Order: sequence, then structure tokens, then C-alpha cells
Amino acid sequence: MKPHIVGIRFQKIGKLYHFNAAQCRDLETGDFVVVETSRGVQIGEVIQIIGDPPENRNGGWKHVVRKATPRDLVLRQVWEYKEKEAVETCRSKLKALKIKGVKIIAAEYTFDGKRLTFLYSTEGEENVDLSKLRSALKESFRRTRIETRQIGPRDVAKIIGGMGACGMGNRCCSKFLLEFSPISIRMAKAQSVSLAPTEITGMCGRLRCCLVYEYEHYVEARKELPREKKTIDTPMGEGRVISVSPLIKTVLVHLGEAGMKEFTLDELQGKTPEPEEPEAVVEKPAPKEQPRSQRRRNKKSRRRRDGSRRRRKR
Repeated sequence: MKPHIVGIRFQKIGKLYHFNAAQCRDLETGDFVVVETSRGVQIGEVIQIIGDPPENRNGGWKHVVRKATPRDLVLRQVWEYKEKEAVETCRSKLKALKIKGVKIIAAEYTFDGKRLTFLYSTEGEENVDLSKLRSALKESFRRTRIETRQIGPRDVAKIIGGMGACGMGNRCCSKFLLEFSPISIRMAKAQSVSLAPTEITGMCGRLRCCLVYEYEHYVEARKELPREKKTIDTPMGEGRVISVSPLIKTVLVHLGEAGMKEFTLDELQGKTPEPEEPEAVVEKPAPKEQPRSQRRRNKKSRRRRDGSRRRRKR
């Protein structure tokens, strides 16, 4: 049977996972389905239908079990409500055991309720032994398999949400970012962004994700522009580059006694702007000449109007 691959998302802003829906070919985007994953049975939303899927090198696609029913969606809401209760229970157990440096962020139930995963973060990079916590949680969730998974500060900010450091109502990671790209100080330097921590650090304490948005454009634009502190020839003589503006492709040059002057890339390359084409003049057609009889009638009517005006004045 030919595979019918669909992209499924398990969170509102999360990664897409591909499954084979060969047994449910009537699926459309927006439908909810029940699938078997490595973490157990889950419910996800169909986001994409792939017409020509690439080859899967991991040994085949996992299959969609069935289309979700209204009862399945209600049951999913029940598990989501129990997840909040599980977080409160875990936090109280953590406090009773006096385990410091650990923060419980969220909890995730599988659709069948057989597995419960707690997401946590730590203050430092070292690993914390949570074996006592898992043993204590098994007493409260006896029929459920308990797991703990450590997440990074960016994932914590994505789950918690809130206002971004730039003032935007929702953080980029909670609004539209599906994956986190690697970010370095070099990206900030290429865009002439201030290296002050308040300017380049996000609410998660890491470099802001927005530094990567325009980085490639800056790199490509800088390839055409001269480097800073370099001596170049300009239409006004030789000068030293003070700064460059990659987005508008201009260069600020110090010309010695002549002071500083800003040049465009075309001026430095000796290009002259193309003259603008003059607007086409549309000639109006000459008015048609009236026949002689019509001119006589118009002349008589003007005489009558002039005579009536004179009588009124008297």
C-alpha cells in the first residue's frame, strides 16, 4: 500500500512529526488523530499533508491508529486538567524532600494515562539525582509510569510564555518558533548590535532568538561593502571607512580636512544613477467645429440673454 504521509503536531507551537496515514486517507488539515509514539499513545493535530514524501532512513513511518472521536477530545481535556494537579503534587514532594536547585515546569500525560513525564530545570548545569523524588511520586501515581526529563532555559521560557524582552506581547518562542537555532556573539557583532547584556539577552537568560533573523542578510550585504578602518578611494578623494550600514548600503568615510561624508555603494563603484524617463504627454483632441447653422443659433441666444440683462439693470 502506498504511504500517505501527514505532519502532526502535539503542541500548539511544537515540532512536526510525520506519520503514515495509509489507513485514514480521508484526513484533512485540522483533524485530530490518535497515534502510537515512542512515549506512548498520543493525540495530535494534522497540520500538513505531504503529497510526495521523502524516503525515511529510520526504518519506516509509524502509522496513524485512527481518527480521534469527540470522546477522545474530551478525555484529552481531562488529562490536561490532571497535569496541573500532578505539577502541584510534584512540587509539594520536592519541597518535602528538601531538594534544592530544581524547578518543576510542567507535566505531560500520555493519552492512555499510562505514562506521566515531569519537565524540570536546574539552576546550574550539573545533573541532580531525582531518584528519591520519583520513588515518592510512585506512591501518589501507582498505576502510572513516572519519568523526569530536564529541559533548557529556552524551553522553560517557551512553556511559561509571557512578554518578550523587546516589549512584544508574546515571546517569539511561544508565538511561532518551532525550533531553536544556535546563536553566537558573532551574530550581534555583524549587525552592530550593542553587546550590553540587556540588549542581547532574552528573558530566558540566553542570547535573543531574534539575532538570527537578519544575520544572513547582513552577511551577504557586507560582502559588497568595504570593511571598517580600511582606506578606500571615493569621488571626493581617499578616505578611511568609519562605519557601514549594510541594510541601506552606505559607507561613512573620513576624508581628512574635508570631514566625514556618507557615500552609497553605487557612488563608490563609479556608477551614475540612470536618468528617469520623462512622463508621456497625452495630447487632448481638438474640439470639433460646429456647423454654421448651430453657430447662428448660439449667437442669437447670447444676444437675447444680453438684452434681458440690460432691461433688468434699468
